[in-house]
Amino acid sequence: MVTHELDDGIRIAELVASEITGHTDAPFDALAVENADLDVEPTVDGARAYDVTHDGDVLATVFVHPDRAHLELGLGLDEARHVAEERHLRTRPKAVDPPRLLVFVENGAEAKRVLGVLADAVAEQAD
Repeated sequence: MVTHELDDGIRIAELVASEITGHTDAPFDALAVENADLDVEPTVDGARAYDVTHDGDVLATVFVHPDRAHLELGLGLDEARHVAEERHLRTRPKAVDPPRLLVFVENGAEAKRVLGVLADAVAEQAD
């Protein structure tokens, strides 16, 4: 029985990247992990680790904290928020122009749940 959840921000971000690159069916075949900072050090506010791109456009940026990771999405926000909440991922809008959506990945088990969020963000962007 597992008694400890994975709560290391860098490792969680690595799991998210692995989930993204490990799927070859649509729409994941058009997603990529790019511009990775291999020397990133987690910060309380979140340090930029890498970008998630869709057909070359930045869909999200992943940030690492000491105990979690978060994605900052710039596209497909409405559907992404809906799916994230359905999958019990904490979200928060970011009041900037253009608006952004933060999706928090609190532990390693939540890494798989991010795929649906990204898929629906891509689908909303295509509409």
